[in-house]
Amino acid sequence: MAAFTFDRNVFDPAYLRSLRRQIRSSKWFTVNTLNRDFVGTRGFSVVFRRDAIPRVAREFPFFAPYLDRLLAQDCNAFYLNPLELAAGSRVDPHIDRSLLTYCAEVAPPALVSVLYVEIPPGMRGGALVLSRRKRQLGRITPEENAVVRFDGDLTHHVERVDTPGARLSLVCEQYRLRDDEMEKMPEFTVESRAGRYGS
Repeated sequence: MAAFTFDRNVFDPAYLRSLRRQIRSSKWFTVNTLNRDFVGTRGFSVVFRRDAIPRVAREFPFFAPYLDRLLAQDCNAFYLNPLELAAGSRVDPHIDRSLLTYCAEVAPPALVSVLYVEIPPGMRGGALVLSRRKRQLGRITPEENAVVRFDGDLTHHVERVDTPGARLSLVCEQYRLRDDEMEKMPEFTVESRAGRYGS
């Protein structure tokens, strides 16, 4: 199978307009809690197990269409985060393993899905670059309302954004955890510099 896929026009444009408005007006949306690879970015994170999907949809109803459409049926734990980059922002090369906060050792996600919610017109920079070991597999120019899905073990980075405006995406790391790893996972948690909430 391909290491990544790219699909255009995935959602109704009205949903995207609502989604970007709801994300930016959320009390949780602020300077990111993500690690130092995420330079000059904003957002927040929702960590949840499969059995908490209904709760995520209640707490964040604007995420529900994304969850319905893009969560893989064979994954059991998720790390969902809106991610905004503005002029000067970038994401340095890394492999996603955000659940290390909860499990001392965890394999990379099975899958990462990215919905591009808003892309500034004529954006320079901001491309997503995917690599396996030292071999580049793809350089993806974001398009509004497009979805990229890629293997979770790929190294990836986002090139520096060099134009005004905001590049907003909704990213989900999707994991297949063992039973002993699942025992360490919270059912539902929001991570944000504005506070922490969940169980």
